[in-house]
Amino acid sequence: MGTTMALFVLLLQLLFLWPTVAASPTVSMSKPGCQEKCGNITIPYPFGTGDASCYRDMYDVTCNHSFIPPKLFLANGNLEVLEISPGGQLRINVTVGYQCYNSKGNLTSELPTWVDLTENRPYTFSDSRNRFTTLGCDTYTYVTGSKGRNFTSGCAMVCSDQQSVVNGSCSGIGCCQTSIPKGFKKFDVELHSFDNHTKVWNFNRCNYAFLVDYEWYNFTVSDLLEYNFYYENGGSVPLVLDWAIENQSCKDVSRRNSTSYICGKNSECFDSPNGLGYLCKCSQGYQGNPYLDDGCQDIDECADPTKNDCKAPGICINTPGSYNCSCPPGTEGDGRKNGLTCIAPVRAMKQSQLIQVTAGTGLSILFLVICISWLSWGFQKRKMNKLRDKFFQQNGGLLLKQQLSLHEGNMETTKIYTADELKKATNNYDESRILGRGGYGTVYKGILPDDKEIAIKKSRIVDGSQVEQFINEVVILSQINHKNVVRLLGCCLETEVPMLVYEYVTNGTLYHHIHDEGHKASISWEIRLRIATETAVALAYLHSAASPPIIHRDIKSANILLDDNYMAKVSDFGASRLVPLDQTQLTTLVQGTLGYLDPEYFHTSQLTEKSDVYSFGIVLVELLTGRKALEFDRPENEKSLAVHFVTSMKEDNVAAILEERVLKECSKDQLRRVTKIAKRCLSVKGEERPTMQEVAMELEGLRRSNRHPWVEHNHEEAEYLLGEASNPYSCNTTGYDSLTDHVLISLDSGR
Repeated sequence: MGTTMALFVLLLQLLFLWPTVAASPTVSMSKPGCQEKCGNITIPYPFGTGDASCYRDMYDVTCNHSFIPPKLFLANGNLEVLEISPGGQLRINVTVGYQCYNSKGNLTSELPTWVDLTENRPYTFSDSRNRFTTLGCDTYTYVTGSKGRNFTSGCAMVCSDQQSVVNGSCSGIGCCQTSIPKGFKKFDVELHSFDNHTKVWNFNRCNYAFLVDYEWYNFTVSDLLEYNFYYENGGSVPLVLDWAIENQSCKDVSRRNSTSYICGKNSECFDSPNGLGYLCKCSQGYQGNPYLDDGCQDIDECADPTKNDCKAPGICINTPGSYNCSCPPGTEGDGRKNGLTCIAPVRAMKQSQLIQVTAGTGLSILFLVICISWLSWGFQKRKMNKLRDKFFQQNGGLLLKQQLSLHEGNMETTKIYTADELKKATNNYDESRILGRGGYGTVYKGILPDDKEIAIKKSRIVDGSQVEQFINEVVILSQINHKNVVRLLGCCLETEVPMLVYEYVTNGTLYHHIHDEGHKASISWEIRLRIATETAVALAYLHSAASPPIIHRDIKSANILLDDNYMAKVSDFGASRLVPLDQTQLTTLVQGTLGYLDPEYFHTSQLTEKSDVYSFGIVLVELLTGRKALEFDRPENEKSLAVHFVTSMKEDNVAAILEERVLKECSKDQLRRVTKIAKRCLSVKGEERPTMQEVAMELEGLRRSNRHPWVEHNHEEAEYLLGEASNPYSCNTTGYDSLTDHVLISLDSGR
């Protein structure tokens, strides 16, 4: 009975004595009145932008607002900053060097790479975070460092077949990494091939070499496929720089005798590991920016139970740089988990017999109620488990397991969500959470307990074919890992209605932005061209890099989602089909959306990847004209948007149907080339249409032709890359036009 009474007392103390604590205030990282963020990147002092008082000399950065969102660059240069750490490291974006060959061993495209850090700037390449990396099965490369420490290192590799290459392994077969020394500010990369890839051309046509943050890069076999690595990463990779307060050590400066000492209150000085100078860090118990006078603020350990060891009913009391634990009145001890905690003194346990009997009786009754409730809950749970097993089989669970076993090793593991998790995330599927309705079901917005936003697709209950479409979408999306394809997070099969869980894409559909009232003409030509390029890259990936290839079958502006930065993500794979590697076309039930449907597929039921090319052509015309695919709808599709556009092209009157903003912002040369791309995509015969790889490379070339950051600095190289070097990502209005002049890059279908 004495033990029971003690537990009762502790329960009361837990309910009434445990203190309420406030969250720690937000700590500013920049000087007062100075810009703290550029887009999503925090700019901590001593770095800064704008007025010279906002940054320490030589630590200036530039926020370029011509990008959406704005981008941050070192000083006034062209090195894009991805992250700045007060701990002495800074991540930048650098170009990937590459060489590509055709089947005869001729060099079709190449791009050398180098980075030169200004000598009077406090940066050097981090030897602890970066690795010189080479990709290829017939290659040897060199990296040469200078301006500080001079050195030359490199890699050489020869592998005979794709089976000898291992995912995640960068030990010299298909992928090689070498360390770099400290203290150099410039590097140049050279790429060479032993046999010009003639012996490995069927699976590896390009060499890549670059300096990269090794914690970011994870090698996969698909990186060796033609242009796949370049497409995946947008032609650049992150690289880590070390920085410090240069030319002085902690011994050279002090708070009393040096005006150059920068560490603020409640901070400590330590020498940088790269030898550049010294760095600052907040003292234990403080957080914030140690380079500001009052930048290091006290951490409220009591606000976070993981940062203190007080144990209930002990009371946590915050102090500057630390905390204390105390016990409430009527208890003894130190209040700590690993100490004496807080217990009632012996005399307090000698209560009257009446109180002990009353408390014991009450706890006994409570125990009985708990047992009855637990048994009832157990019966209900057993019943629910049987019902969930029934729904699992009804919703195709066995079929899903069979499909997963067939594709084992080719897809990421998906999370199985419970019905309760999704019900809570959608506020019991409230009408206000509906994002859209379609032919295959309803999509809801959900918010998980960790505040992560998701999109939940709740399929309709119909016949067995609907279940097969649902399982088909799970299998297809589980195999796709691409930044321009909406990512499948998991599924739920234990409810009457099967559900899929996707990443939440914040900015709606492309259809919404180019057709709905209030949004017409709101997207610039530059963003439209980028959306078209990213959509083409995603489809090229599905057709060529996915194994087996995937045909979407329902490409339309309503199935292209946009995030806050207007990045395109292809969605809705309910009608998609996997294509066996030994089969170039499938005979299948015609599915798709009127206005976007391939006429050849409609009449023959022969499904090929060229059906997606036709649908993409309609989307491209929508971006050019702002008109809907069914705006000109008539019987037999005689007045569809496709026919109207092609007719206008033949009559040399295409400008009459283009959106006014496109006419104002797009150059005549770009307009000529993009409309010809659209016209070829809309060819009635599939064999006359280009592949999505060709379309993606042409559109990427158009984008890059106007804004290569290195073009202004190296005119000779610009002429080489944009001229007759046949660079797949360049655009030359007089010497190269792969779709309009039929001078195509040799891809040998690339599928």
